[in-house]
Amino acid sequence: MIEVKHLSKVYKQKQAVDDITFKVETGKVTGFLGPNGAGKSTTMRLMLGLSNGKGTTLYDGKALKSYAQPSEIVGILLEAKAFHPTRSARQHLNILAIESGIPLKRVDEVLEVVGLSSEAKKGPGKFSLGMSQRLGLAGALLSNPKYLLLDEPANGLDPEGIVWLREFLISYADKDHGVFVSSHLLSEMSQLADNVVVIGRGKLLANTSMADFIAGNVASHVYIRVTDTDKFIKILDEKKIAYKKDGKGLQIDRDKTDAIGKLAFEAKVPVLELKIRSASLEEAFLEVTAGTEEYSGKAGAHKND
Repeated sequence: MIEVKHLSKVYKQKQAVDDITFKVETGKVTGFLGPNGAGKSTTMRLMLGLSNGKGTTLYDGKALKSYAQPSEIVGILLEAKAFHPTRSARQHLNILAIESGIPLKRVDEVLEVVGLSSEAKKGPGKFSLGMSQRLGLAGALLSNPKYLLLDEPANGLDPEGIVWLREFLISYADKDHGVFVSSHLLSEMSQLADNVVVIGRGKLLANTSMADFIAGNVASHVYIRVTDTDKFIKILDEKKIAYKKDGKGLQIDRDKTDAIGKLAFEAKVPVLELKIRSASLEEAFLEVTAGTEEYSGKAGAHKND
């Protein structure tokens, strides 16, 4: 596993990363979340020794610089446009392969994996952001590393590309690899990650499984829509059952529909809709990171306000 221990970084008198500790396990995808300015990119650079700071990061018990070929241990994608714009995509990967002692036949293999075989002769300077992300991922995969560290790899991908990336990363982790990936696409991350690390203003806010993170911060609830909302509200008040209006229905702080459905049946209030609404990663994320945003706007604000 990757063991991150007490990473800290002060940048321009600001505590960019503040004593962060967590692990990245093999066989799993670990999502890395946080608001803009939380310190995610800085943390990843510290993990790779690309930025000076305090703390250590061990890859299977050893510092990355102690390996003869670090690229065989970890493949990285930190910048989508990290290539010479006048070289072709294949030339860019050829150079990376030669520097790492990787057979050039591997270049064509990774180009096919990321779907860029037909674009191999083109200069990436004119690539879209999505194509640049694919080329960056191809570079990270050249040595078939045990670990992948990817910073916002889904940026610029179309919906089909996002689905492909999700399936690929899950499959990669299943081969006893470890994947550590940051993203602002929370709905996508909820389908991708097994574990989640959340930071805000440089501090560790959560480090747990995805399921426990959601369940531990936002409760599921019952949603009901009936023919006579006012009558049903009176019944809930009499029973001292907490609720709040939610569109045309009511949100009730319960995790089972049975008792609510029975209550409506006994009151002879026809039910139009009754279901459990499970908590989402977005709800849990907003709950945990509240107050840690670097930038925030006012909803509904207009020039004439």
